[in-house]
Amino acid sequence: MQQYTNQYLKEIIHSTILATGMNIELKQDYTGVNMSYNFITHIVSFDANRLVEAAAEFSNIIPLEIYINALTLHELGHALDRPALQASLPRTIDFFEMRNENSLNEIYNTPSLLSMIIEEHIMNIAFEETAWFNAEILNNKLQLVNIDTFKKIKNHSLSSYLNNYREDLALFKEIQDEAELLPA
Repeated sequence: MQQYTNQYLKEIIHSTILATGMNIELKQDYTGVNMSYNFITHIVSFDANRLVEAAAEFSNIIPLEIYINALTLHELGHALDRPALQASLPRTIDFFEMRNENSLNEIYNTPSLLSMIIEEHIMNIAFEETAWFNAEILNNKLQLVNIDTFKKIKNHSLSSYLNNYREDLALFKEIQDEAELLPA
């Protein structure tokens, strides 16, 4: 995968955006996140190194170009959900402030703070599922990615969100159970 240039990756993403007819700016960044959609600036961004690294997980079964097409459609799926993302901004700021005001130790040992993490997971999962739903509609129109391949990429992507949620939810339940056993 070393042979792919940043420009080549950008061209794949840009061609997918053009195919949808959506007017969204594309920007390269170095955040360590393969691709993302910023609903405030209405920009899709990509980290070329992380994108190639993430695609390598599928390199034996899914060509890089197809993987990038699916992820681009997913980010465009977020763009189609922009009004809902914008409406979530006040609560997103609450989550951000809570994280800045408390240490990880405090967050993961205080039921009320950990419940905010659970709420944030639920919100993020809903946005991810909606983006994939929208991406599937786009893909059905454009036929860029075989449906079975699309579902493999979708399920793999969603699994990280779901796994993190399940881990934190189990910890939350454990903390709640311990709190119930404490004498009043």
